[in-house]
Parts: sequence; C-alpha cells; structure tokens
Amino acid sequence: QVQLVESGGGLVQPGGSLTLSCAGSGETYTFATMGWYRQAPGKERELVATITRDGGINYTDSVKGRLTISRNNARNAVYLQMNSLQPDDTAVYYCTARVYWAIYEHQFWGQGTQVTVSS
Repeated sequence: QVQLVESGGGLVQPGGSLTLSCAGSGETYTFATMGWYRQAPGKERELVATITRDGGINYTDSVKGRLTISRNNARNAVYLQMNSLQPDDTAVYYCTARVYWAIYEHQFWGQGTQVTVSS
C-alpha cells in the first residue's frame, strides 16, 4: 500500500519561508506526476504545483515566482519551497502522487500539513 507522509508545515510571519516535504513509500511502485494542492478554510481544494517524473513543472498563477516545486525520484519524494509567504497562503497543504504498479494506477493523497501565515 502506498503512503505519502508530509512534513514541514507550521506558523510563519508574512514574508517568511517554509519548505514542505513529502515522501512516498512502496518500492514496487512507480511514482509518476507528483504535486501539491491546498485547501483554505471555507474554500475548495486547489492546485498549487505539479511536477512530472522527468521534471516538467506546472504552477498555479498565484504562486509563480514565490513557490518552487522539486522532487527526488530515488526517494519518491516531492518538495515545496515557499518564499514570500502571505496570509492568503494559509491553508492545509496536501501532497499527491499518481502511482502505477502492474496494470494499475491510482491517485494517492497525504494527510495534509497546516501552513499558517500570520503576524
């Protein structure tokens, strides 16, 4: 069974930085596109950024230039470096991965990590 474990959330002041990490378990699985979504209170979950296995990257417009996604294929890990954080970035951040094994594929999600931007 695949598990995605996130870490790195917390409380930060406006203008500050945080780095989120997500590690996927499962040696027999292929982790294809990985990414981050977020859900703010009272809002729907929204895409933040995705990265393909060969490094193709997509960002939502509101985070371009401030957030950087990267991954380590050997560790089935994805990271989100967040700079110049603003109160609007406050949300629960979820790691996600499209995983393949044998003839199967499935979209897995982490449990979420809280990011709060406040003075």
